Parts: sequence; structure tokens; C-alpha cells
Amino acid sequence: MGNINYIYKGHPKEITKTNTNIMKTFMILIKLRLHFSVYIVLLCCIPIIQSCKSEKKQTEIITVDEEIENVVEIVTTNMDFQMPDSISSGWNTFRYKNLSPQTHFFLVDKYPEGKTSEDTEKLVAPVFDSAMKLIMEGKTDEGYAEFAKLPEWFADVIFLGGSGLLSPGQHGETTMKLDPGNYIIECYVKMSNGVFHTSMGMTKDLVVTETNSGNEELKAEIEVSISSTAGIEFNDTIATGKRIFSVYYKDQIAHENFVGHDINLVKLADNADLENLENWMNWADPNGLIEPAPSDATFLGGVNDMPAGSKGYFTANMVPGRYALISEVPNTTSKNMFKIFSITD
Repeated sequence: MGNINYIYKGHPKEITKTNTNIMKTFMILIKLRLHFSVYIVLLCCIPIIQSCKSEKKQTEIITVDEEIENVVEIVTTNMDFQMPDSISSGWNTFRYKNLSPQTHFFLVDKYPEGKTSEDTEKLVAPVFDSAMKLIMEGKTDEGYAEFAKLPEWFADVIFLGGSGLLSPGQHGETTMKLDPGNYIIECYVKMSNGVFHTSMGMTKDLVVTETNSGNEELKAEIEVSISSTAGIEFNDTIATGKRIFSVYYKDQIAHENFVGHDINLVKLADNADLENLENWMNWADPNGLIEPAPSDATFLGGVNDMPAGSKGYFTANMVPGRYALISEVPNTTSKNMFKIFSITD
């Protein structure tokens, strides 16, 4: 990344062509986390993307109830989020069912007032396309300069959580608190050709109403905390059965790959390649966060990127086997953000 310095996620308000402000502009990239890999879609691929979007719109829609057992359901069958257009504010449990052949998650973004997913598609994504194409061609300075074309309001996007990664055929439950307002749901895992799911149209506008859900905060059986200093900490004595995990964010920083930390629960095969999994969790790696996901790891959800001081919950059915809690950052082992544990009968 050249002479880019690593700094905490800020809100730069001005963008110039100097090296310092180019770096600040790049930090804006983190805010929506449309992390484009080395496989950048060339201009000739645009018709293919448009075709995929058209196919998505033609996909048969599964009926999703707004509330089932006080739960907001989200279903993905292709590059979509089938869910209510609006939900109550306060604490809500999101049951995310991944019925597609790809690995997914959902992330909740708070955009500035009046901005929607249409602004992402028209004003943000094209800048990332052109900028990252130049960067991966080795034209680093020219690529960073492209980010000067991002709208100024993009610096104010906030990430408020969501689910961890979910493998195909899996479902996960994540509980979080949202204030009334307008939000955007997204997934930015990469297709096998390097195209991010967000670029494929995997975004959705969500309205959180003034009406409170009336739901109470969950009581966790396993308390997990995560920070840039201590890594992931938890009581690794976990029994079988359906368990509720809490995740407390002691802090939140931008790591070497310019993203914050999160929590993902993974069930490991007996012969799982741990080094490969660690590398895959780093989007900056050419083979990171891209399909196919490691075949010896099954992602079972978790809690996505949240601001410092926030707490979220996830529920998982724990059966005997080997597991890990891992974060989407580079060098997870050295940062104590790759914690392996086992569950026995």
C-alpha cells in the first residue's frame, strides 16, 4: 500500500491530491467496506453484471413473514435480501437464512439523511471500480486520487453491526439494537471473479420506525469481548445445545487492511487448514473473502463490525466438534483474534 499510514477510522471532510489527503480519502473506502480485491471487473464485464442483476430481479421471491416468534427473517436465495422493508426500533433478533450457493453476511450501514442504496450504485460503486482497477494495475497514486471523486457525505457512513459470515445452507441469529431511521443492508463477499456482492446489487434500504419492538436485551451464556489490544476474550468452556453469545466491542480501529474487527463463528473440519482460513479472512489477500470459501470451514454467523462500546448477540446450536471465533483482519493469530476451542459430549 505504499507509504499509506494506518490510522483510526475518521471522517475526513476535504480531499486534496497530496499524499496525506489521498490516504485520508482511502480511509473513506472503509466506511462502506466495499473492499475490492485484485480481481477487478474490467469494463467489458459490465454487461455481465447488469445481466446478473436482471436475473436476480427475475428470481422467484420467497414469502418472508415480518415477525416469526418475535424474529425478523432475512432470506438470501441469490444476490438478494428478502426481508421486510421496515421494522420496529429497539432490540431485534434477525434470523438470516442463506439459501444461496455462496457465502454471505449482512451488514447494517447508517447513511446520512436522504441517502439510499441508489446513491451507492450511482455515486459510490463506479468510483471504487475505476480506483481499484488502477491500483491493481500498479498505478497506486492514480488509483488513490480517484477516491477524490467520492461524495463528501460518504465520510459519514457508520457501521452498526449485522451477522457474521454464513456458509451456504446455514442460518444464524443475530440480535442488535437500532434507533429509528433509514439504513442500508449490504454484503461485500466477493464472487469467484472478484466482483463484490454489493456491486452485484446485494443492497437493500431498511426503515426502522419510531415504534419500539418491546423486545428486551438478551441474557448471554457466553460473554465475548473483542479489542485491538487484547483480541478475543471469552470463557471457552461451552456446552452443547443452543447457546447465546454476547459480543462487546471494547474498541474499534482500522487494521492493516483498513477494516475494523468483528466476530465470526466457524466449525472446523478435523483436518482444517488453519493458515488458509486465516489468510482467507483478510480481504487484502488476493484470495481473501472470495468464493469459494474454504471447504474445511463452515461459517455459522456471529456479530459484524460495530462501533466501540457497542454490544450485540448471536445464537448458535453447538454440537460436538472443533470451532473457532475469528475476526476479519490480517494476522489474526498474532492479534489473539483467532481462538480455537472444542466441544465434547
